[in-house]
Formats: sequence, structure tokens, C-alpha cells
Amino acid sequence: MKFTRILLLLVLPAYLFSCHPLQKLPNYIENVVDTSGKTSITIPELRIQKNDLLSIQVYSKATPTKEMPDIDQLYNLPITLSTIGGTQSATSAAFLVDINGNIEHPKLGVFHAEGLTKEELAAEIKKSLTQPVELLKDPIVIIRFLNFHVTVSGEVTRAGTIPVPGERITILEAIALAGDVTQYGRKNTVKVVRETNGERKIGIIDLSSKDLFESPYYNLQQNDMVLVEATKQKRQQTDQAIVSQRISIAIGLITAAAFIYNIFK
Repeated sequence: MKFTRILLLLVLPAYLFSCHPLQKLPNYIENVVDTSGKTSITIPELRIQKNDLLSIQVYSKATPTKEMPDIDQLYNLPITLSTIGGTQSATSAAFLVDINGNIEHPKLGVFHAEGLTKEELAAEIKKSLTQPVELLKDPIVIIRFLNFHVTVSGEVTRAGTIPVPGERITILEAIALAGDVTQYGRKNTVKVVRETNGERKIGIIDLSSKDLFESPYYNLQQNDMVLVEATKQKRQQTDQAIVSQRISIAIGLITAAAFIYNIFK
């Protein structure tokens, strides 16, 4: 009986020390008011980055001739035909933005693309098609991102890379596609790692703030990385598991010692 009391006196304080009160987790966009009357939404323009893959299609209003039925195709990369599941599809080759921020067009030469919007790069290509010599009449240049993606990591259900075919994604959409923040994730200090013009910047965004939409990191850009940190509760839970494991080992040792003592006393 005396031994049992001693054991309780040793174990109970350690157990109480390992227990911590649960913390209230913030919700998304707290303390907001109805703003349905406001319709002004600003979507920032995407800037081309190194290692982006670009689809660049050139078209013209030039009248086809017998000698040149498809004159605008001279300025487009070749199309590759592929068959998947019995269905044939056509894919145009892509332009890679190199380490210097340039793309190299086989007919028009080198263009510096990094830091430009798609519209600005299209304007540069149009200029080269009309000046100093008009190569195409009223050229139309259409540019698309082919490898637009963001990465979500940390305390989310499904961490990983998310492809974005529509070239626009918000941080709330990215979090939802990653299966939402877990119960151990911090919504109020989500980090967004972004590279712009060779510089890496880290923004901190509060998903529970009513000013969420005003953040420059609300609309994600290509290659952004979203990091969701663990709460103190998660770290405490890990510490509790370690303490519980040590308590179990200690109890086992004490019990074994008591058993041996009772045998040989």
C-alpha cells in the first residue's frame, strides 16, 4: 500500500505537467460585415519568371497565297501529335524562359521576358513582326503559361504541388485544394514564399483577418510556396507523447524494481 502511494506521488505530477488546456483556433475571415454592394476587384497582372514555360502562338490577317498558304505558321513552333487512350491531341512546343530571363525564338531572335507581363511580351513580339520590315500583316500574338503551379506545405491535409490551368488562384483556393488546414495549423501566420526578379520574398498572411483580400499575397503567383505552421498545441502534443513515453518507461522500471524487492526481501 505504501509503495502504491509513492508510485502515485511520482506519476501524478508528471501527468498533470504534461496536460495543457486546448487553444481556440481562429476561423477564416472573422469579424466581417456584408460588403455585397462593393463590386471593385483588382487582379494583379502576372509577371513572367525564370523557368516558366510559355505557349506563344502567332496569327496574321495576311491573305494566304498559293506559295505561302500558312505564312503565320513560319513563326510558330511545330505541333506534336500524341495519342492517349485512343484520342489524338495536338500540343504545341513551349518556350522556356532561361536562367538569364530570355526566350529564344527560332525566327525572330532573343527576347528578354522575365519581369514582363504576357501582354508586354506579346507587344515586343508584334513589334519585331512589323518593324523595321513588315513580316506579317496585323499580327496577333497569344501567350499562355503552361507550367503555372503553386505548392502548399505544412499543416494541411494533402501537401503538394497544385497545377493551375486557369492562370489564377487565391490562397483560399490553394488551401482548399490541399484539403484545408488541419486542426493543428496556424491560420493567422501563413507564409507565402515568392520569387520576383531574382529576389525571394516572404509574406505573412492572416486567413482569419477581415483585411485578407487587401493582402498582395491573397492572389497567388506562379511558383509561389504556401507554408502553414503548426500551432503550439501540436508541439505540446508531441511533448506530451514524449513525456507519456518516459512515464511508461519509469513505471515499468519502478514496477520491476518493486517486484524484485518483494521477492528478495
